[in-house]
Amino acid sequence: MTSTTLAPVSSSAFTPRRLYRALALAEAVTWTLLITGMILKYGFGVVPEAATVAGFVHGTIFIAYGAAAILVAMNQRWSVGLTVLAVVSAVVPYATIPFERSIEHKGLLAGGWRTSGTDDPKDQAPIDRLFRWFLNRPLMFGAVLVIAVADILTILLIVGPPGG
Repeated sequence: MTSTTLAPVSSSAFTPRRLYRALALAEAVTWTLLITGMILKYGFGVVPEAATVAGFVHGTIFIAYGAAAILVAMNQRWSVGLTVLAVVSAVVPYATIPFERSIEHKGLLAGGWRTSGTDDPKDQAPIDRLFRWFLNRPLMFGAVLVIAVADILTILLIVGPPGG
């Protein structure tokens, strides 16, 4: 396997592309829920709980999208700048969709997960070895990610909503 080759993946496998695309779309959908909830609450003064519930759902997906963007960026070996841009695209309503289309068009989502090392010196870095270790234990990795998202949400709920 060369330094740029990714592990072979069947078309039905859960690839970095599928993970990133699903969460980019979910992020856009939750923007719609949040905006609708805010219009109902602040524009019409009805269903004030809609904004609260939509805000929680949106916040959860926002954090999950950010985590997925970082994971996919590590796997695909994106630059730090592109990784930051991927995460920041979630701040602008609906921006994750054109961003995802752009990186897909450039081939930056192609291939599978890096579950084994290559002759690339980057594969010898401790973070890459740890990443591969977790990728080879998907249930444990998923559990760690769910716990991390829950911990971040808990901290944010303690701090309070944006704007007070």
